[in-house]
Amino acid sequence: MKTVYLLRLRTSDMGTEGMLITQDGFECKTLELPWRDNQQNVSCIPSGEYITKIRKSPRFGLTYWVTKVPGRGYILIHSGNYAGDVEKGYKSHVEGCVLLGKTFGWLGKQKAVLNSRITVRAFMNHMKNEEFMLNVIGGKDVVVV
Repeated sequence: MKTVYLLRLRTSDMGTEGMLITQDGFECKTLELPWRDNQQNVSCIPSGEYITKIRKSPRFGLTYWVTKVPGRGYILIHSGNYAGDVEKGYKSHVEGCVLLGKTFGWLGKQKAVLNSRITVRAFMNHMKNEEFMLNVIGGKDVVVV
């Protein structure tokens, strides 16, 4: 089984920025919710290793599902732009999932991940719908900006 690394770089109320890197050369940016003690719907998931399987989502179609996250369910890797803390007035396209994009940028006054749909499609094609081990590195200890 291949291993894919999600390296978290920095976090703020606008989201947790990171990089997704495969062993065979695929790289992209990631955006997740800020760390909020693994609370459902408002926090990114804990660092650790997770078996990730293909799953058909009614909303996102064929996507990857991060399985066996402690205290959480239905964590997906999908497209979107925002992962901010909605209680602090920011927009979010996730409730714990991982967004992929080509670059980081700004949409209005909020940090975002950009070119998300094409990046997710490229990742899915690269992985050929095969299961993989997702190794999430960094959690509450990432740089707070």
